[in-house]
Amino acid sequence: MQKFFAENLMPVKYGLLFSLITLVYGFGLGGTFGVFEENIKNHLKNNAREVLATAYNGDEAKMKKITDKSWVYFKRAHLHANGLGTASVVLIILVSFLPISNKIKSINAIFLGVGSLGYSLFWMLAGLKAPAMGSTGLAKESLAWLALPSLGLCIIGLIMIVALVIMSLFVKGEKQT
Repeated sequence: MQKFFAENLMPVKYGLLFSLITLVYGFGLGGTFGVFEENIKNHLKNNAREVLATAYNGDEAKMKKITDKSWVYFKRAHLHANGLGTASVVLIILVSFLPISNKIKSINAIFLGVGSLGYSLFWMLAGLKAPAMGSTGLAKESLAWLALPSLGLCIIGLIMIVALVIMSLFVKGEKQT
């Protein structure tokens, strides 16, 4: 068993760790929402109320729309963390079994783990920033530095795995038979 871990999982340990942290984050958000939903929503409303005159021009309907959308972003963070975290764990374990270099395994795992956590955090931060900015669009734009690289890492990691699986199972596999 120890040999299995050393040979297969050690090269992907950092990516796996980030993926597991993403899952803890996602599950933690779910539990936090269950216990503190009203407190969180009130926090968002209070942040918006502080800038009602400036960011919303006194428009309470617009303020409500933004705070409601911020809550949706919170839920999106929870869903992305659980979905991307789970997918990343599975994909990282898959890549750990492929007959490729440990360096490629490690890079791929880090892309998936860091990308999953970063993209999930992006949605939470956008939800936190939007009420005080008066715009979900501005909040997302202000966090493009986090969203785009994180999403890119996830997509590159997935494409790498698809290519590696095809090469390992179909290209290299056919040459061996």
